[in-house]
Amino acid sequence: MSRFCDACGKGPTTGVRYKRRGLAKAKGGVGQKIVGKMLRTFSPNLQNVKIRTPEGTVRTAKLCTRCLKSNKFAKA
Repeated sequence: MSRFCDACGKGPTTGVRYKRRGLAKAKGGVGQKIVGKMLRTFSPNLQNVKIRTPEGTVRTAKLCTRCLKSNKFAKA
C-alpha cells in the first residue's frame, strides 16, 4: 500500500505510450503512423505530510496533491 493516497485511495493507473513515425500533415507530410505501443504506469503525485487527526494526534500520511490542496487536513 505504499503508492496509494491515504485519503482518497488514488493509486497507479496503466496507460499506453505510442511511438510515431512520419511528418505531420500540418507540416507538409503524409501523416504520422503508429509503429509501436508500450505499456506504462501513471503514478500519483504523493507527498509525505504530517497531519493532525480528529482525535488530536499527529501522524505522517501520504497524500496526493489534490487532497493537499483541498484543505481537508490540518498540517501539524
